[in-house]
Amino acid sequence: MGTVVPGSLSISTTDRQTGTVDSPEELDAGALFVLKSKGSWLHCGYHLTTSIVGPVIFSFPYALALLGWVPGVLVVTVAALVTFYSYNLLSVVLEHHAQLGNRQLRFRDMARDILGPGWSKFLVAPLQFAICYGAVIACTLLGGQSLKFIYLLYQPKGTMQLYQFIVIFSAVPLFLAQMPSFHSLRHINLVSLVLCLLYSACVVAGSIYIGNSKNAPARDYSITGSQTDQIFGAFNGISIIATTYASGIIPEIQATLAPPVKGKMFKGLCICYTVIITTYFSVAISGYWTFGNQSLPTILSNFMGDERPLLPTWFLLMTNIFTLLQLVAITVIYLQPTNEVFEKWFANPKMDQFSIRNVIPRLIFRSLSVITATFIAAMLPFFGDIMALFGAFGCIPLDFILPMVFYNVTFKPSKKGIIFWGNTLIAVVSSGLVAVGAVASVRQIVLDAKVYNLFANM
Repeated sequence: MGTVVPGSLSISTTDRQTGTVDSPEELDAGALFVLKSKGSWLHCGYHLTTSIVGPVIFSFPYALALLGWVPGVLVVTVAALVTFYSYNLLSVVLEHHAQLGNRQLRFRDMARDILGPGWSKFLVAPLQFAICYGAVIACTLLGGQSLKFIYLLYQPKGTMQLYQFIVIFSAVPLFLAQMPSFHSLRHINLVSLVLCLLYSACVVAGSIYIGNSKNAPARDYSITGSQTDQIFGAFNGISIIATTYASGIIPEIQATLAPPVKGKMFKGLCICYTVIITTYFSVAISGYWTFGNQSLPTILSNFMGDERPLLPTWFLLMTNIFTLLQLVAITVIYLQPTNEVFEKWFANPKMDQFSIRNVIPRLIFRSLSVITATFIAAMLPFFGDIMALFGAFGCIPLDFILPMVFYNVTFKPSKKGIIFWGNTLIAVVSSGLVAVGAVASVRQIVLDAKVYNLFANM
């Protein structure tokens, strides 16, 4: 057998027929220990759902308020169709290379083999790391805010600060970060899938209850603000919706599938998008129906009302507990690319995964990763605005643009056919969305800069 690039899995003809792989010595420690290929298509569905569906869906009514009924629902629908198509393209490209004897396990492996090492080293790897680690920081911040919300429900005049809740929340990801592999998260991610269904049902029920109550806000679906504000608001709304469908770790999730992988990713995506259709549209439509252009960046803020909560305290507590628990799962799943890099750098693939030689570096560097994310979340409680900028520059290229490029470069479809031009159109439009999304995000950062304070109690 010829030389194999570390991180790609070379498979012989016999092995391709039987679905087995060659000896693990060809893999670096990151691929060997973190990206174990043992999962089923069900496990894949759990991972996909956790990587995409999260409390960010609470922003959907706000996004619709920036766009209006018809454009808002249309953008939600188009984004669902495009990302389902995009993720299937990634899966097809990965399956194609696996059948050729070179199973790619990471996004940067795909970029290196398809576009060249420079694209992998200087674009894809940094973008993916920024997005994934940024998601860890953002989820840690949201977890702290959710804990603080619960605290204020029962202690309205409480004196505890946001940074204290962030530290408390991070204790759980600090423990779960030591889970040895992506595959070992399958049961946690199943619970995560159930949790997102539960808190989405709570939000929908709460919205309908408020909308039919005597405290229902006056419904106004007009788009507010000057013409400039409306234009930037529309771009911001599109960016919010686009990034809620983002994953950024599709190849790493497919890497957890036991060979042969053909067809399994499609089944996993069907599970994921069943959950997406159930939750995204119901939360967006019910929330916007109730609050109209008064929808706030998170619908939970609308539930609190101006003077007193519009829903029973126990209901708000239940919704936040479901949200809080799922944030833990999302935090841990987005730690996996960082964990994989640490394993590659510091672990010895020739020794047992649970040997002292490998356990000690794993414990130290994974703990440092969570501690660093906790410190940044506490120091920058306005990180959500920064993450929106990261989303424009990272999520859209990884999930909307590169899959089209990978497919066209790999399969070279006819330039006279609809596939080539359809993929090209999606890539070009998405590139434009990157530009306008970045401008809108920077503008929002400038507008909010006056309230930025390190370790602020927001």
